[in-house]
Amino acid sequence: MTKQELLAQPAADYMNDAQQGFFRELLLARGELQERIAGEFDALREQEPHSDPADIGSAEEQRQWQLRLLEREKKLLDKIDEALEHLARGEYGWCRETGEPIGLKRLLLRPTATLCIEAKEREELRERHQRAI
Repeated sequence: MTKQELLAQPAADYMNDAQQGFFRELLLARGELQERIAGEFDALREQEPHSDPADIGSAEEQRQWQLRLLEREKKLLDKIDEALEHLARGEYGWCRETGEPIGLKRLLLRPTATLCIEAKEREELRERHQRAI
């Protein structure tokens, strides 16, 4: 099934077997992400030391930036695994707060979404309010 075919389905077919299969395949493509993360970690381990202090500082700053990026991607892998578990339990695509459909367009943009747009907006407002206090 293509994205266009997915979006062309009637609303009554939300999270039918075909749609669940589409998102399962989309989420299972995480293997490529796992391989890239492993490769980048290996490359970071094999970096050669520099003798110039300026090069050492620049290399360390670059290394720290890459590590932060890789940690974010590892968190994404955890979210993908969680989404696959929700899919296996038949809970995928439904807002964990309201029980309403998250929506196909939102899931296409963020396959690991667990909240519908309205619930996510409320969560972000609460977070902003907490930071302001």
